[in-house]
Amino acid sequence: MPSVAEMLNERELGRYVQRVDGRWPLERVILGGARVLDVQGAPPQRERGAEYVAILISEYFAGVPWLERVYQAANLWDADEMGAVADVHCYTPDEFARRRASLPVVRQVAEHGIELMGPAPQN
Repeated sequence: MPSVAEMLNERELGRYVQRVDGRWPLERVILGGARVLDVQGAPPQRERGAEYVAILISEYFAGVPWLERVYQAANLWDADEMGAVADVHCYTPDEFARRRASLPVVRQVAEHGIELMGPAPQN
């Protein structure tokens, strides 16, 4: 059975974070989606949803139109290397707080995703 690192290609995830961080200094990155849930032991018989959901949080997104930041950050994701495209969300910290309260996918990733950068989940 492949390791967690192999299942999620942690090396490429680190490179992705570096590519985005080079454009907009990031404060926090959270990865969720069906592949993360697979690694966490979710049953195979379920609604999968997006294979990857990447939430990127940076003060530097302020003033950048939402579609532009998402388009650019999504283009930095290497779907061939990761095995699937990512649903990318780019928020300032204030936007993240609002979206976490209003969007179920953002709340689910925030609560159950893997921190790639930033604070560890609080219990």
